[in-house]
Amino acid sequence: MSDLPRPEALFANIDYTPPKADWMDVPVDIKPGRYCYAANPESVKYLDLPNAHKWNPLDDDWGLPANWQEIIFNGLRERLHKYRSFKIFMDICVRCGACADKCHFFIGSGDPKNMPVLRAELLRSVYRGEFTTFGKIMGRFVGGRKLTPDVLKEWWYYFFQCSECRRCSVFCPYGIDTAEVTIIGRELLNLLGLNIDWIATPVANCYRTGNHLGIQPHALIDMIDFFCDDIEDITGIRPEPSFNKKGADILFVTPSGDVFADPGTYTCMGYLMLFEYLKREYGLDVTWSTYASEGGNFGFFTSHETMKRLNSKMYMEADRLGVKWILGGECGHMWRVVHQYMDTLNGPDFQAARMEVPSNPITGTVFKNAASTKMVHIAEFTADLIKHGKLNLDKKRNANIHLTWHDSCNTARGMGLLEEPRFVAKSVVEKFTDMPEGTIREQTFCCGGGAGLNAGENDELRMMGGLPRANAVKYVHEKHGVNMLGCVCAIDRAVLPNSMAYWVPEVSVCGLHELVANALVFPGEKERETDLRGEDLPGMEDE
Repeated sequence: MSDLPRPEALFANIDYTPPKADWMDVPVDIKPGRYCYAANPESVKYLDLPNAHKWNPLDDDWGLPANWQEIIFNGLRERLHKYRSFKIFMDICVRCGACADKCHFFIGSGDPKNMPVLRAELLRSVYRGEFTTFGKIMGRFVGGRKLTPDVLKEWWYYFFQCSECRRCSVFCPYGIDTAEVTIIGRELLNLLGLNIDWIATPVANCYRTGNHLGIQPHALIDMIDFFCDDIEDITGIRPEPSFNKKGADILFVTPSGDVFADPGTYTCMGYLMLFEYLKREYGLDVTWSTYASEGGNFGFFTSHETMKRLNSKMYMEADRLGVKWILGGECGHMWRVVHQYMDTLNGPDFQAARMEVPSNPITGTVFKNAASTKMVHIAEFTADLIKHGKLNLDKKRNANIHLTWHDSCNTARGMGLLEEPRFVAKSVVEKFTDMPEGTIREQTFCCGGGAGLNAGENDELRMMGGLPRANAVKYVHEKHGVNMLGCVCAIDRAVLPNSMAYWVPEVSVCGLHELVANALVFPGEKERETDLRGEDLPGMEDE
């Protein structure tokens, strides 16, 4: 983040004054620090996506095929026919402006084309100008325009400044889901080979190795083994996880970021400790997979087809191993796909007949909400364990933490996971303070780096997008002494540490199960002196 302006300078440069010219007359200006690099053509080829080629967003010539307009029109026509919701969203917006100031990227940049209504209008105006009778005849008078190379570049620049968080849709009186417009816009760009590398290469990695980071099976096991070494040093207890175990009761799938990136690694250590505790105390039989080693779904940021293919691998592995159901780790877009798309994409018949409606073998709780998906979020699972008194927890081990909670966009708005994480968090920490209403729960702000935007080259964009969340954190830090921001999303754990370091450096970031593991008391463990990060526990500072 060395090229970033200082926070006060970035904040001072936010200007909400509308341009004097009509928005259609304001040319696109692709600025360094606010865009992601073009996709590696080898990754595009590996995914069998069309028009793989080398190009640079800053060049005038993007290497478009000669019939690029025809490709876009055919793709748009196909999607208008296939997705009724998209057709409705194109037709019913009255541009009331209810969503205008709800986007974190607009709040952090002041760019009117980051208003959700106007970002969608970038595509809607072409639909109106090229596909409707009134638009073809009356053009700009009814908000229609022609598709030109400059319009295409505008699409690319702003559809990759949307994190598909859906906050705007909460406020839309017509229920328009602007994230769906972004998804379609990105699909159309993909028809021309215009993806970004932070999406295309992770998806290619996932096709090849089963995870976004390209981790080979032996490397995954080695990394988890390192975590077990650390846990043994801290607790005297060594977890013994199983991998690819056929006939296990439960398959556990988590984002690969939890295995290779702090602070997600501490969350992963938390999973390992929880499963070891449950195995020793209750005989819980959980296995990890070195093949379906990714819960996240960057295909969601690419196209419906790639989303489907990445989602299906978890269920193919569940079938191969013969498990009863799937337990999913702390992820965001994995759960959005599972809860809102999977039954339509893959269908319930895709699941193996042997899979069951998930039930907790320790408490007997049947997760009826997962009857269709056969998949339970680990926050639900752990909340159920705590509610039934199945975990021995010592809150005092987290006494140095004053926690606030970031509702991750996809789990909050995409599946209604609001109370379970808070219940777990309040069970393992002594000090908890929520951020102000209007910034949490269904109205939560995005981290600023979702939907594939957590690249290094667009750090200015991410800091602008992260400003609204950071502002709410700053409020509870200054008023209540909050020093930790908790979340249940791997992208949040990757994005928010940099955002906090930039805007609120006194506040750190953690996952939910890091806190659970700190508080978890193992029978026969040695006296703990540090938490999972190797920092002294309260009262152990001078020993």
